[in-house]
Amino acid sequence: MTAVARPVVAPPEPWSFPEGSTYDLPNGLRLITYDVPGQYVLSVRLGLPVSLRDEPREREGVASIMARTLDEGTAHHTAEEFALLMERKGVSFGAGMADSGLSVDLDVVKGNLEPALDLLRQILTEPVFPQSEVARQVRTRIAEIEQERSVAAHRAGLEFVRTFYAADDRSSRPTGGTRETVSAITREDVADCHARHVVAAGVTAVVAGDLEGLDVPALVEQTLGGWDAGTDRERHLTHAAAFAPDRGRIVLVSRPGSVQTELVVGAPGPDRSVDGGWAPYPVLGFVLGGSPNARIDAVLREEKGYTYGIRSGFRPRRRGGVFVTSGSVRADSTAESLRLLVEILESGRDGFTDKEIRSGVDFISKTAPGRYATADAIADEAVSMALDGRTTAFTTANLRDLATVDRERVQAAYDRFAGEAGVGNGTPGAGWTIVLAGDAGAHLRDLEALGLGDVTVVTDA
Repeated sequence: MTAVARPVVAPPEPWSFPEGSTYDLPNGLRLITYDVPGQYVLSVRLGLPVSLRDEPREREGVASIMARTLDEGTAHHTAEEFALLMERKGVSFGAGMADSGLSVDLDVVKGNLEPALDLLRQILTEPVFPQSEVARQVRTRIAEIEQERSVAAHRAGLEFVRTFYAADDRSSRPTGGTRETVSAITREDVADCHARHVVAAGVTAVVAGDLEGLDVPALVEQTLGGWDAGTDRERHLTHAAAFAPDRGRIVLVSRPGSVQTELVVGAPGPDRSVDGGWAPYPVLGFVLGGSPNARIDAVLREEKGYTYGIRSGFRPRRRGGVFVTSGSVRADSTAESLRLLVEILESGRDGFTDKEIRSGVDFISKTAPGRYATADAIADEAVSMALDGRTTAFTTANLRDLATVDRERVQAAYDRFAGEAGVGNGTPGAGWTIVLAGDAGAHLRDLEALGLGDVTVVTDA
């Protein structure tokens, strides 16, 4: 028998994000198409640079209510009729507000793209916002607010942004508004929000999927070319959030009898334009707490058994960002878990190993083809980049740059982050915004004894 040599497994070739084609319409809408052969459910995404800061202070949440009621009836169809039309054409639709702007999502089988785009035109240009539907969405949102306050993770998150951002900055308050502001929203408020902000200027539209045989630019021009341009505007928001001058402190949200304690620990982070490149920061987040094998879980989950899992990561905005670590721990380990967590987060000043860095680089780079394998993931990334003032060329360039990330670059990134945020400077807890949701009566003294800073107790009415 002749021996056959074992085949050599070559390392994977560098991967690039799919190439898109760009078309600008006269009304200010920019269309980007991605041909993804074999993806017969097409994904249509729109990114509108609508700022939460433009909401009236006493009507915060109106943009979210507007987004939810866009498809609840148009000039020629009732809400029920329009829902039936969407169902018949196999169209799924969604819209929502975030810090980066208003996002509109539509998915449809390839053969129904033309009628789906016409339905999208009606949603964007002819919504009537029936009083009954607006009132229903207001009630739903109020119920969500009450539910969010009852869930420890949500409650801790709300208190974190309230503590972290300046009180007069929109980022310090819920995206979807508070009970008081949402309760005041009327049908006229919603219609006015739409008239002022849902216009074509500055909008990025993405269509991704198997586009063979389709003249997508012509179809989009035919359906959305008549969309009113409105006032000229940038394709992305440019403001930076303001941090609270006293953000570096500890807040304990009292939840008597809690058997777990929710932890949120954060500090200001960079945006994608950071000196030294963005690539080291996802790796840094991965090493500290981005996976079950990261430093945090290695101690708090595997060694101590205090948690099912805690995650860390950098969340960039157009300008600036935030580094956040969050998760829950056993109530009886609250103070010890916080002490260990801060130590781990600040351990970056003592360096990283080549093995840790390679693990992060390999995971992020080698899973990219899978993360962006579907039309919806491609469209989502393209719109996300557009609302960040970039194109998916950045996605490709960043993945290529990952190959050059080593221990020295990650250390430089940590030192830059820590220095600008005022953390990891030898004073434990300094610079971190720390929020806990748990039993104040059981944990307050132990938390104060840690010496990480004064503890403020917040009690819900």
